[in-house]
Amino acid sequence: MSASTPTLPDERLRDAERSQNTILQAARDEFAEHGLGGARMDRIAERAGLNKRLIYYYFQDKEQLFQAVLEHAYRHIREEERELKLLDLKPETALRRLVEFTWNYYLEHPEFLTLLNSANLHRARHLAQSQRARQLNSPLIATLGEVLERGRRDGTFRGGVDPLQLYVSIAGLAYFYLSNNHTLSAIFGRDLMTPKAHSERLSHMCEVILGYVLKD
Repeated sequence: MSASTPTLPDERLRDAERSQNTILQAARDEFAEHGLGGARMDRIAERAGLNKRLIYYYFQDKEQLFQAVLEHAYRHIREEERELKLLDLKPETALRRLVEFTWNYYLEHPEFLTLLNSANLHRARHLAQSQRARQLNSPLIATLGEVLERGRRDGTFRGGVDPLQLYVSIAGLAYFYLSNNHTLSAIFGRDLMTPKAHSERLSHMCEVILGYVLKD
């Protein structure tokens, strides 16, 4: 494009989207490494390779940037979950697939766990202010509820299982293990992060969750 060629609106929009995504990825890494309190806008700008003023232009301040990073993180995991197409699977297979996905996602995205740790340190006030975060997460619980209901109707699952409570249990079984692996490994004298230990943990999680919902 020559200097005299005007920039089209859709090109400017694409440039803005690219810049915002670059900022969010750089901010994600900064917040994951240093937490909200220790993160610095100068370092985020350096990581992104962009002018700091551009970050303030799009996100106003560090607090709003952190909220945007959390929303972006939840959007990513929920999009990945939708790709599982749980409603196309048999209920037992769908539930096992969700457990496996959650474990592997947390394992492959440690920055997601550290972002959640930082959010909880600040009593999740950024998420509490985010209507978008609630909109992103509600469909998962609805889908899980439908999986459970289909399993109840076909006689695979028992009734009365709260999908929200069940998802908290799935996430908690993975989250606690991985977030506390250093202390758990130290106090029990066993390396919990070997491939063998990972496989054992996933098998245990599937047995616990499916054992809870399957009919005797």
